[in-house]
Amino acid sequence: MAAATRDTLLLGAVAFALIFAIRAFTVNRLVKRKLRLSLIFLAGYVAIAVFLMLRPGMSAQAQAQVQAFEKLAMAAALVNALVFSLANPLRQDRVPDRFPIILQDAMVIALVIASAMFLSSELVTTSAVSAVVLGFALQDTLGNAFAGLAIQSEKPFNVGHWVKVGDHEGRVAEVTWRATKLRTKSGNFVILPNNVVAKEAVVNYSEPAAPTRLFVEVGASYLVAPNKVKAAISEAVRNCSLVLAAPPPDVVLLAFDASAITYRARFWIEDYEADERARDQVRTAIYYAFQRQQIEIPWPISVEYKGELPTADVEGRGREIAATLSSIDLFSPLPVQIREEVAASCVLADYTSGEAIVRQGEPGQSMFLVARGEVSVVIEPGREEVARIAAGGYFGEMSLLTGEPRTATVLAAGDVSVIELNADLFRRLGAEYPAAIEQMAVSAITRRADLERMKSSTAVITAVEANTLRARMKKFLRL
Repeated sequence: MAAATRDTLLLGAVAFALIFAIRAFTVNRLVKRKLRLSLIFLAGYVAIAVFLMLRPGMSAQAQAQVQAFEKLAMAAALVNALVFSLANPLRQDRVPDRFPIILQDAMVIALVIASAMFLSSELVTTSAVSAVVLGFALQDTLGNAFAGLAIQSEKPFNVGHWVKVGDHEGRVAEVTWRATKLRTKSGNFVILPNNVVAKEAVVNYSEPAAPTRLFVEVGASYLVAPNKVKAAISEAVRNCSLVLAAPPPDVVLLAFDASAITYRARFWIEDYEADERARDQVRTAIYYAFQRQQIEIPWPISVEYKGELPTADVEGRGREIAATLSSIDLFSPLPVQIREEVAASCVLADYTSGEAIVRQGEPGQSMFLVARGEVSVVIEPGREEVARIAAGGYFGEMSLLTGEPRTATVLAAGDVSVIELNADLFRRLGAEYPAAIEQMAVSAITRRADLERMKSSTAVITAVEANTLRARMKKFLRL
């Protein structure tokens, strides 16, 4: 037992000395930091060996378990030291592109787990149970870790690249197991979890080549030839120190806008970090170039209209109503003065196609004259069309004359203008021109009979019913 302990301590001392020597030799700060972890593992290895030496009376099973952890500590120390010593340049303080830190960490973890499987069955069982517990407890952390590993494997960007991830833009400062750190142009850090980076669209301004193309738009007067404007802009851009000579800048005519011809200057810069300063430099140079060439950058143009707002043409609509009344046989016998008085009391309303002017079953005490367009008379339900009334025709006279609900629905067939006449106006007309009212009553009775026949093929209005209807009209209009 004593000999075994001496051998264990000797092995630990040799490994400690070797790792310490490598740490002293290297200038790579990453290797120094990782070798310090190996030294900690070796300290644990030695501590376990001393513990076993001081507790000789342990059971065989307990001793085997403790020795398994002792071997694992030695394996972890050696694997960690070998991976980071071989993967990184010892005399240069940098991390190779082929082996980023997160990938080296993954290699160490994988080799340590493989070592545990070969060293002891107790370690395999313990590690399996621990993996299940940790997997449930650290789902988000593990998700970030695997996303970080995928990012480093696919390498959509490297440390130092200017990138845009979602709404965030900055230079990549660090990629860890958990997050990607961006340094913005304002000097702030944006910490993005790796699983967020893996899901977002990434724009890399530093790949496939470091130069980045920018553009600046400017408007010039229509009075200056485009080639002259392009030459002035090209000269201005070439005089800017932040603009690269190759690839060469160019100018394109972008659009003929309301106040100016808009041009776009396209140019390349070395580092995306300087994009705002480069645009400022180019805009300033263009301004002075335009001043020298007497090229105007137009002011926004606004046109001022002077005058009064249009008002409704009341007299014109009155004449239109009077002309419509004169074309209808019910009103043509009336004197011109009476028609003009009627027109002044009427309302001209506009309807679009499909709108209901009146609805079957609704109350109404007015009639309508069609001034423009035509209307469709339909029976509810089903809206079966029974008649079409063109300009110069009228409808709704039954409700006007008797006060009964509407007997049909009337829809606008296209754009329609109608004139509405109410019962009060007809009472006044009936007192002076009873013949016109009598003629309208005959027309109303005829239409009523036609509608009833559409509803029932056997419907017939008798002379008695017609006389009764006339009496109701006279009573309603108080004639």
